[in-house]
Amino acid sequence: MKDSKFLTIDEALKKGGNVSLRGWVYRERKSNKFVFIVLRDESNIIQCVISKEKNPEFFEDAEKLTIESSIKISGTVRKDERAPTGYEVSPVSDLEIVQIAEPFPITAEQSRELLYDNRHLWLRSRKLNAVLKVRHTVVGAIHEFFRSRGYYEFDAPLFQPSMSEGGSTLFEVKYFDNDKVYLSQSWQLYAEAGIFSLGRIYNMGPTFRAEKSKSSRHLAEFWMAEMEAAWMQLDEVTEVAKDEIRFIIKQVLKNNRKELEFLERDISLLELYEKAEYPTIKYAEALEILNTKYNMDVRWGKDLRTQEEAKIADHFKVPVVVTHYPVEIMGFYKPPALPDNPEEALCFDMLAPEGGLEIIGGSERSLLVDDMIQRLEADGEDPLQYDWYFDLRRYGSVPHSGYGLGVERVIQWICGLENIKDAIPFPRTMTRKKP
Repeated sequence: MKDSKFLTIDEALKKGGNVSLRGWVYRERKSNKFVFIVLRDESNIIQCVISKEKNPEFFEDAEKLTIESSIKISGTVRKDERAPTGYEVSPVSDLEIVQIAEPFPITAEQSRELLYDNRHLWLRSRKLNAVLKVRHTVVGAIHEFFRSRGYYEFDAPLFQPSMSEGGSTLFEVKYFDNDKVYLSQSWQLYAEAGIFSLGRIYNMGPTFRAEKSKSSRHLAEFWMAEMEAAWMQLDEVTEVAKDEIRFIIKQVLKNNRKELEFLERDISLLELYEKAEYPTIKYAEALEILNTKYNMDVRWGKDLRTQEEAKIADHFKVPVVVTHYPVEIMGFYKPPALPDNPEEALCFDMLAPEGGLEIIGGSERSLLVDDMIQRLEADGEDPLQYDWYFDLRRYGSVPHSGYGLGVERVIQWICGLENIKDAIPFPRTMTRKKP
């Protein structure tokens, strides 16, 4: 089979006729007369039929095959409605065994935690194969979206000397000569320096939050796609966020319908989200909806919990932007809405329907150095650590805004996943650091 031109299974299904394939045994079933192999590769699966009568020269070898054994195979693709994909390779004309796998440690009855223990092997599952293909599209779409709008990609350090999102979620790292730094909670503070050179910038990179949460929507290490733009205010940055989500969904619908169908995602809902207008409401309006329509008792000044975010998102049935959260519960860099509403911050979250995932968070950036110093001190932080950041307000300051998009949360929502840990190849949480 050395001179064979190997096709992927998807290519073979389109071509038909005589083909050569290579991959791994996904399923196997044996009888006295036949060995049925379901072969998988990165593109699909296909059943291959090896007959004792027609293939006596390698029938005994085929009987030795186990789940995840690697093989090369040649034969004729023909239609068979009984086969898993409606086609099979029959007859098989040649078989080459590359490696016979040891008994595979993953079975259909395995628990979720054991699947996480064997994540390096569970990546081969059709479910994760489908999710990772959607992830590939989502990441590519983010780059395409910003580059097509004239944004420059801009990188920031992962080792940072101070917090950006709250000291309780910092990962401390030993640095040189007994010094210490922290893993990045956000690209944002450094991005605010970048816009004074490049105007409009974006980035995608790993982000670290030491949140002691075991929920289905939190990771200790995740990827965040962030943007920052000079001269941009709240009403414009929220529209950019809406456009980005619609563009991501459009690209997934264009490239990943097969994967969405395998994941049993309701594609009609994604088609709705791609075309719909997304409403923008204020935090105060969100409280009114929760309290009057859903008989909840959510007081001003309380951050919205998961169940409350879910009610708001499902109330509108499309992604919704909530702005003007209380200043007292927001980060030090989110400015008050002066002069009219000093208790409200010029900030926003985007909530996704079907569960209320917060998929984007952003704001205008404060230009008020004294206010930021006071808020840092109230949080027990040393404002001197941010003196370089305040320089951005002292030398040519302009209004500017930005946001961060949680890549895994967007993938979780688009794919309809129960748990965010399935939206990333190797999840890291407060209880999981390996494999």
